[in-house]
Amino acid sequence: MKGQISDRDNQEDPPKQTLPDRFIGMKAAILTNNSSLKSFSAKLGFSVLKLDELVGGGSAEVVALELLKFLGFKEGKVLDSDHFDLVFFHIGAGEQKVVAADVGYMDALVGGVMSQAQPGSDISSRLHLSVVMSYGNVLEADDSKFSVLKRVDEKNSHLSMLYPLQSYTMKGGIPRKDVRHYSPMLIAQWQSAVTRKDNAERFSFEDFMEHGGNLTIPADRFLHEIAFKLWKAPKYGA
Repeated sequence: MKGQISDRDNQEDPPKQTLPDRFIGMKAAILTNNSSLKSFSAKLGFSVLKLDELVGGGSAEVVALELLKFLGFKEGKVLDSDHFDLVFFHIGAGEQKVVAADVGYMDALVGGVMSQAQPGSDISSRLHLSVVMSYGNVLEADDSKFSVLKRVDEKNSHLSMLYPLQSYTMKGGIPRKDVRHYSPMLIAQWQSAVTRKDNAERFSFEDFMEHGGNLTIPADRFLHEIAFKLWKAPKYGA
């Protein structure tokens, strides 16, 4: 996931509930070099791990094996020892790095994880993998680019009042404030016998909008959906 946390986000009041409070004691960790993200994650209840110590000079395949160990998987088996339920690995935190190199590394990392999750294996039946990519710094002037708004046909503008508010703009029946309708984070997921396959072939906004199987979801609801897939939260809306 490539992006930056603004100073305003970092200075917000701590949340009333941490992740373990919200999601049945869920143990979550994050690996990042971004100082703002480290501070924010600690407030949310994440265990903040040192990214450099894990990556070192190792290949993406080696790092993938180490990440699986954090989740309780080793050599294709499920470990009985203490482990995390959820691990976030933040790529692209260093501004000096080349974007193409970050994307190439992530592609190799995902390949390393998937090579260990062969169909029918213990890992395959227990692993959930989400890949999240963002546009980095997004300005208000970019609102015309990559818009997720469903525009009503101008010829039928008199029907615009009947067009319902989208669920991602609501929370508890009340419209959310400061919803960004453009440059969304893009998410691809894999979980054996759980996630559905759509017709998107490229990790791009246009392909997701035209061929993707899912619509827009707020970031906090996305986290709830992950917790649900890990048996740590009820289904949203249930």
